[in-house]
Parts: sequence; structure tokens; C-alpha cells
Amino acid sequence: MKKIFSLSLLLVLALSATLPADACTSAIFTGKSTPDGRPLLWKHRDTGELDNRIEFFPSGNGRKYSFIGLVNSDVQDGEVWTGTNETGFSIMNTASYNLQSEAAEIEDQEGVVMYQALGSCKTLADFEKMLDKMKKPRGVEANFGVIDAEGGAAYYEVNNTTWTKIDVNDPKIAPEGFLIYTNHSYTGRKDDGMGYVRYNTANEIIHRAWIQGVEFTPQWIFNNLSRSFYHSLLGIDLNKNPEIAPNGWFVDQDFIPRRSTSASIVVKGVKPGENPDLTVMWTILGYPPCGAAVPLFVAAGADQPDYMLKQADSDNCVMCNQALERRAKVFPLKRGNGKNYFNYSAARHFMQELAPLEESMFIRADYLMEVSYKQGHLDKESLPLLYIL
Repeated sequence: MKKIFSLSLLLVLALSATLPADACTSAIFTGKSTPDGRPLLWKHRDTGELDNRIEFFPSGNGRKYSFIGLVNSDVQDGEVWTGTNETGFSIMNTASYNLQSEAAEIEDQEGVVMYQALGSCKTLADFEKMLDKMKKPRGVEANFGVIDAEGGAAYYEVNNTTWTKIDVNDPKIAPEGFLIYTNHSYTGRKDDGMGYVRYNTANEIIHRAWIQGVEFTPQWIFNNLSRSFYHSLLGIDLNKNPEIAPNGWFVDQDFIPRRSTSASIVVKGVKPGENPDLTVMWTILGYPPCGAAVPLFVAAGADQPDYMLKQADSDNCVMCNQALERRAKVFPLKRGNGKNYFNYSAARHFMQELAPLEESMFIRADYLMEVSYKQGHLDKESLPLLYIL
């Protein structure tokens, strides 16, 4: 039976479609909840900076470790918005809007904190020491998700003066082996903050899959979370019932992928004792329905795929530019409240069009990693073939 939504409901959603500049969705899956025992760190980035690219940062110049990270295209150094380093230490964040008690002179330093952590930390304990040593106020109000190569997996709820560790390995906290964060903190002011509908959406999707025995992988996360058009409050799923979108259009409100989404990343870590070189940072640049995932490795050094890096004549990269061109057809309306609507039919078309490309990338990467796991190190000689599009 078709579900019919009143015009008044759609108008209410459209008029309320405002969100903070940074409003991300994330999750950590420990090895307990993955098919091969390796952890997953998911960051779905929402921001006002839609031009994103990948950057390799070699050790030196104050950096103890080399690392790769997602950066705003116009920023050359000093900030990273998700990344992993040569030791297998990986970090991301979501903004929190219920941790800070009062404003500070310095703020929005989350990217700086992650840059410093990637350059200096090997373990969760190192990150904790770094937080303790930081000058106060820190200029942050965020949830930092961290995994390391020793089995550590935790969120850190951090404000200007304090921090709290939420250990995803603790069965009392995460009995199934995973934890979800959006834009509020568990230890923050109750019922304050943002992202509650998105949290419920991700929580329902993940728990339903867990009950059904689904295996959590980077590919599953991208297809079922990063590109999900399920809305937990309305109880609809456009991917399953596209006819719900009148004339192909719907309101862009509280879906996981939104107008503000600039990238989605899943870092697949290693088991304790494995070579950290085997850590993979699967990355979709741009609005996920309009992009394809690419696996990246710190061990490749500066030889990251060209289409993910800064162009000679532009700060941006090819993959992001292509995704932005497609995105313009999903969000073509500019006048009045037009920005509150999106063309779901266009988004669906691009998801179907790009699916074979991404599937091919996963098949090749799975073979590469199977060989690399057996060898105990990344088969770097095979990377050029992996990156052919």
C-alpha cells in the first residue's frame, strides 16, 4: 500500500531544513562485529566545505609519523578531517552541540587536533596523553572516533577543558561490538545537541542488519548507510519505494546523505599483530550517491591515485569535481526554498550508473588484500592496476 504524505508535512519539513555547518554521522565497528575480525571506522562528513581531496603528509616537519587524510581543498597544511597514519592509528570526528558550557575565544579546532594526532599518535593511550597536554581551552566540542593497530577502539567526547572516553570494546557500552555517533554526546546535556533523527536512522539500519546476521564491511556501509534514503521518523525508504517521491522530488531533511555531505570514509584497520601497512582508507569524495569508493594506503606514500589528489591547475581533485557535477543535478534548485529539496530520481540514476565501477574496485581490492594478508605486507606493485577506472 502506498504511503501518502500531506502537503502540510512536506512544508513543515522544508521550512525546518536548517542544520549546523558541521553535522556528521559516524560509527565504529570492532572486530567483534565484522566477518574477519578487523575494525571499521566510518565517517560521513557534512560541512560547508564541499571541495575535498586527499593529501599525503610525510613524516618530518614536526610529524613523527606519515599519514593520509581528507582535507578541505583550499587548505594546504595543518588540518585533517579523517585520516590514518603509518602505525595504523586512525581518527575522525563528529561535531557535538551539547558538551560546551560556555563559548571560548578559540573554536573549530577539530581538524587541527586530528592533524596533530595523526602525526604523533600510535595508540589510544598516546591520544589521551596528547589531549591532557593540550593548552586549554582546546577550541573543540566534538566526538573523536579512534582505532589503532593494537585493538583499541573508542570515542572521545572532548570539550575545551575535559574529555571522556567511551570504549567500544567494553561489552557494557557496546555489547554488539559497534557504536554510533552523530551530533550529540552521551555525557553532554540531555536532549540538547543535534542529529537525533539521523542517529535513530543509522541505529535502526545497523541493528536490523546485525539481527539478520549481515556482515559489516566497507561496501555494506557505503550502500546501506552513506547512500541510504531511509527516514526513521517518517518510516519511509525512497530506495525501496521510489514512488513515494512526488515527480521524483523530496525534501532534503534528516537523511544521512544530504546537501551538505562532502565525503564518506570507512577506514578498515588491522588485527593486533598484523602489519599496519594493511590498513585501508576507503574514500568517497563528494555526495556519496554521486561518487565511487576508492581504497587508499599510507604505505603507498606520495603515490596516491592522481584523481584523488590536488590538480596542477586547481586546489580540488578530479574525483571530487566529477561528483560535484553530478550533485548539481540532484540539487538544481537555487531560488527561495528550492535548496530544501532534492531530485531523488537523479540521485537514484547516479547510484545505479556508478555501482558497476565501485563493484569492480571492491573485487580488485579484495583480491589485492587477500594476497597482502597472506604476504604480511601490502602488495604495492599491484596498486597501479587497482586504480585503473
